[in-house]
Amino acid sequence: MKKDLKKLRQARADKAKAGKTTLDELNALLGKNNATDAEKTQIATLEAEVDSIEKEVADLDQQIAAEEKAVRRATLFGTSSLGGPARATVVNDLNPERTGGFHNLAEFAVSVRNFQVNGQMDPRLGAAPTNYQQNQGSGGEGILVPTEFREQIWSMVFDDGNLLGFCNPEPTSGNTVGIIKDETTPWGASGVQAYWRAEGSQMVASKATLTPTVMQLHELYAFVLATQEVLDDAPRLQNRITVQAANAIRWKAFEAVMTGDGNGKPLGFMNSAAMVTVAKEGGQAADTITVPNVLKMYSRLLRMGGRPMWLANSDTLPQLGQLTIGNVPAWLPLNQPLAGAPDGGVFLGRPMIFNEHSSTLGDLGDIMAVDLSGYARATKSGGGIDFAASIHLFFDYNIQAFRWIFRLGGQPYLSKPVAPAKGASTKSHFVALEAR
Repeated sequence: MKKDLKKLRQARADKAKAGKTTLDELNALLGKNNATDAEKTQIATLEAEVDSIEKEVADLDQQIAAEEKAVRRATLFGTSSLGGPARATVVNDLNPERTGGFHNLAEFAVSVRNFQVNGQMDPRLGAAPTNYQQNQGSGGEGILVPTEFREQIWSMVFDDGNLLGFCNPEPTSGNTVGIIKDETTPWGASGVQAYWRAEGSQMVASKATLTPTVMQLHELYAFVLATQEVLDDAPRLQNRITVQAANAIRWKAFEAVMTGDGNGKPLGFMNSAAMVTVAKEGGQAADTITVPNVLKMYSRLLRMGGRPMWLANSDTLPQLGQLTIGNVPAWLPLNQPLAGAPDGGVFLGRPMIFNEHSSTLGDLGDIMAVDLSGYARATKSGGGIDFAASIHLFFDYNIQAFRWIFRLGGQPYLSKPVAPAKGASTKSHFVALEAR
């Protein structure tokens, strides 16, 4: 390229920063009602500086656009600086400041491979600010994936529509997070209380009963190899390094949220003392679910806000589909005219989510009533949605390798089930049916 795209972008960023500082100073003076003669002179000077910087930024934008156009053409037509044939483009409307000028992750990966294997340097690899893409480690093991593509993967893992998204987030900047647990209830004898007061009588003070807890974050990673065949097919590469990796990370993460033993991974709610287990009925046949089972389970679910739901293995469906209360089916499948019904339909008026984490029919955990907002999910923060500690790309024996590393911790907020306001049966955010 004729000009260094990295230097142009850096110059543009510096000018924009200087322009903002000058503009803020100008606006502060313009906001005064009665400016002095000296201030009026300063206003005129600042106006001229802002105009000048504006022109310089506009000129730099034109130069950057011209260089990016040249890079794009080189990529499309497979000309000399990028090396190799043209690659398919999947996304064309991303912010180049967050993608390093690449249209998609596949295009970025091919450019890095060409640089590592053939020594053909794509100007965009050195164009972005160093906090976006840079060599990592003492040996220069790889190039940091641009922010936009890292966030795409993170968004797919912790999307609000999947099970992990229902857990309560607790972001932290370190490898541990301190959470304050309040296990009191409005009807309990401790914690914040409300009282009736007669006129003129003194108020009785109460205070929150808080338990500080430190939660450790654990390392979860995905390591994906891409052969030359996959590299030659950009859409398939994009699918493998985003969709498939995110699916694998998401599955492994929620598996720990549900069944983790807390050793090197989150403490799952099924292994915690907070879970309530409802006994099976006397003489109940093996591998069955009855109406009394699910009604007793639902009665033990702690409902204090949140989003109560049912989790079940699809093995349970033949049983659930036959349950009726009176003449009304307990489970309403998707063919019912219910607005916003989840993929698993509605069971006893609450969303039913069939999943591969729940145990098979007849085992403990085959069907559960849960409120996942009662589970603390700790993740590594770093500004905005980018919680990843590091996501690096490096190479080994001419095979492209992708490594995603996440820090994840988790545990239920409750240390044990809570006593009800009236009655003897304890309640929890997590209720399972005894093995049958």
